[in-house]
Amino acid sequence: MAQRVATSDGAAKKTSRVRVAVRLRPYMGGEDEKDEGPCVRGLDSQNLEIVNWRNATETVKYHFDVFHDEKTTQQEVFLSSVKPILPHILTGQNASVFAYGPTGAGKTHTMMGSSDQPGVIPRAVREVFKLVKVKADEEGWDYSIGMSYLEIYNEKVLDLLSPSSQDLPIRENKDKNIFIPGLTHTTISCFSDFDKQFVPASLNRTTASTKLNQRSSRSHAILLIKVVRTQRAAPHRKQTGKLYLIDLAGSEDNRRTGNQGIRLKESGAINLSLFTLNKVVDSLNSSAAVRVPYRDSKLTRLLQDSLGGSSHSVMITNIAPEYKYYFDTFGALNFASKSKLVVNKPFTCETVAVPAMPVKRARDDHTAGGSGTEPHKKKQKDERKTEQDCSSPSSSFDSLSEPSVMDRLIALEKLMMNCQDKDKLSMLKDVAQSRKEIQELKEKQKEFENKAMLFRRLDGEKSSAKHEPSFKDNTAPLQRKQSAATKANKQQAVVQPLQVSQLQPLQQLAVVKKTSVCVKKKVKTISDQVEPPDGKENLVETGWEFKLDTSVLEQSRQKILHVLNTGSLKELKGLQQIGDKKAKLILGWREIHGHFLKLEDVLTIEGMTAKRFSTFMKVSQYLLHFFIRWIAVNLQDSYLFCPT
Repeated sequence: MAQRVATSDGAAKKTSRVRVAVRLRPYMGGEDEKDEGPCVRGLDSQNLEIVNWRNATETVKYHFDVFHDEKTTQQEVFLSSVKPILPHILTGQNASVFAYGPTGAGKTHTMMGSSDQPGVIPRAVREVFKLVKVKADEEGWDYSIGMSYLEIYNEKVLDLLSPSSQDLPIRENKDKNIFIPGLTHTTISCFSDFDKQFVPASLNRTTASTKLNQRSSRSHAILLIKVVRTQRAAPHRKQTGKLYLIDLAGSEDNRRTGNQGIRLKESGAINLSLFTLNKVVDSLNSSAAVRVPYRDSKLTRLLQDSLGGSSHSVMITNIAPEYKYYFDTFGALNFASKSKLVVNKPFTCETVAVPAMPVKRARDDHTAGGSGTEPHKKKQKDERKTEQDCSSPSSSFDSLSEPSVMDRLIALEKLMMNCQDKDKLSMLKDVAQSRKEIQELKEKQKEFENKAMLFRRLDGEKSSAKHEPSFKDNTAPLQRKQSAATKANKQQAVVQPLQVSQLQPLQQLAVVKKTSVCVKKKVKTISDQVEPPDGKENLVETGWEFKLDTSVLEQSRQKILHVLNTGSLKELKGLQQIGDKKAKLILGWREIHGHFLKLEDVLTIEGMTAKRFSTFMKVSQYLLHFFIRWIAVNLQDSYLFCPT
């Protein structure tokens, strides 16, 4: 299981402030237009001053952890600023180094360097391999080193080790650690392996030329070195340390860089992410409890561990001495002075392999007297006994009570194994008492089983002696209460049920009409009285159509054909299996081909299959059959209710 171990010298939790180093780039070219020389000057190894733009006769002084002037070499920058934090990653902690500054100030040169003067990244990786080699010889740990390389271009996370990959998401696990799923992670065993992976991947980084920089970085590059060390002996602890080496893109003034089109879009994304980084630092330094906007940018999301997180961080601020970079340099120094106030809280990311507790096995071995086969037989016997207990009617009583007692037994035996000899006697007494309780529970279980068997036997005798139902319903069925109007009417109407086989066509029905006032009855619609069986439209063949006369069937077919030839869109939709789309297709077919000569012509309609047509005919004839029956019943009701 993963554990978070705080780095502490004593009882108090240790904190680590962000270390800020400022590096001044050498003066490039001749003097500028104003012929005033550089605007920044170093005072000592920690202090510098810059001309006050409000009053040229005054200067603004800054104090940082380290100041590197224009004569400082790459080796000196690495030794004084970066090397002191590298040993932390071998103990399961995180460290990060990132270069900040305006465009053209020398950030990429500081981080990458050249073949003659390697920068921070190659020197840091080489130093990590040296530390691992020394630690592996001295301590009982196994080390493995891996790398990942990515860039943030236009707010898209791209894998530089796999150029064909698309925008990758940024996630956060349950331990509040930031990770990128799908990012390529390559294991490296020496510096040459790193160089083979890093050099081609660096060429995949997006760069372009501007008026201020011939090879301007258009993205933020982040190199991740992960060191995992595993303890050889028990308890086999595993510690994971990460080193983030970050080369940020520089802030740009588009009025001076002359960016247009895609360059202008890239510059906007860079400035927005750096502005969000500035807001994060302001929020961390704020005395009030405010929200830190890590999620407002993908850069700050990835730097969440470096600023206000759990890593040892170093920021190398690169500045330029020329007057044309004055406001960029002034802003970078102000940001660096705020960043050195940010406090991180490092911790060790450690995973401990928890071994399986052999408590129950040790107890079985002790009971078996050291035999190799007897514990296995006893285990099988216990499993069979457990199955029998679960199949018994009263197994629920045992399942509710026995596990809790077994848990107590296991806990007691764990304590007994860890306690001293003087406490073993009392522990054994507690174990004996718990086993006695288990025995009493098993006796109660047997008693419950016997009672259950007795109840089942009595139940069987009663069922064989009496075949009559146990409950009799002697209550009279519910009857509808007659209304006052019905009681006043003494004349009763008797309606004889009609036989389906005796139905005749509507033209042959004899109806006696008299001009009289009849009792009004509420006539229900056909859909209320006649419902398809089981609420389905697809009817099951019940043979009802064979009980009708052929004349009635023919009349229903003619009625359907009449609706198909003369019906409107609404009338066609009233037919079964005919929806809005089919009704429109039927109207279109009539406009082109004329009337339907027979019902089988409907099969020519698009989407009307033979199965659908068969269902359509059955449902339509079914409804017409009940419609005719309903009319006949209501006509007879009207005839019987009319006074003679």
